[in-house]
Amino acid sequence: MTFDSIVNLFTKLIDVLLVWLVLYYILKNLRKNVKMILIFKGILILLALKIASDLFDLVTVGYLLDYVITWGPLALIVIFQPEIRNVLEYLGRSQLLGRHKILTVDEREKVVYEIVGAMEVLKKERIGALIIIERDNSLTDYITRSKKIYADISADLLISIFFPNNPLHDGGVIIQGDKISSAGAVFPTSDNLKISKRLGTRHRAALGISETGDCIALVVSEETGRLSIAMNGELSYNLTLDEVKMTLLEELRPKKSILIDDEEEDDSEKVIENN
Repeated sequence: MTFDSIVNLFTKLIDVLLVWLVLYYILKNLRKNVKMILIFKGILILLALKIASDLFDLVTVGYLLDYVITWGPLALIVIFQPEIRNVLEYLGRSQLLGRHKILTVDEREKVVYEIVGAMEVLKKERIGALIIIERDNSLTDYITRSKKIYADISADLLISIFFPNNPLHDGGVIIQGDKISSAGAVFPTSDNLKISKRLGTRHRAALGISETGDCIALVVSEETGRLSIAMNGELSYNLTLDEVKMTLLEELRPKKSILIDDEEEDDSEKVIENN
């Protein structure tokens, strides 16, 4: 195999990987957006009609469908303009190394301990709260439009922020690493039609921000005191404090640490077997 053939093969592999990457992001956003799903179904119906018109020689139908297919991509760009913008923003917010990944095990456990401690008090007092934890996708756009704090995370500070008489009570708190970066943040609400009508603005905002990135959104209901977590466009409702704690510890755990721990466990198992 010559050098040119190796380069040519490598180029084709990159080409295929880029195409699959684009398809991955399209499908990932497609499953979260009801409007996109409906339009996607409409496209499939049009393609089926086109195939049927060619098979049965339906001249008029085929003629009209040719126009639709010719101008369809332009119409899709106009229709999907908000969704295309969201995908581009998602790519632009991606970080090589999220701040939660550089925390030590003790620092990460302290962050979870303080958050869960605050949620326990807020739950008992029926105080509504929305806490957003940044991961790999940056939340800088929302931080710049909110009240910057940049303080060490603590349960007392979180509770005081969401106290009903506090001006920042109605907004959300953004956590980066082990710091409370800002409060009073406003997030886009989800337009998912499957959301229960009983859920309020906080739950819709939590679901909405989770649909645009990989952050973790925690909600304390003001009416019921129930705890919820939104991730990847899905809402887990009415969770216990232990469930919240275990979810946070698992989701904030760096993938690299998981691999290292697994390798260490495998090595220790081998040592035990040898002995």
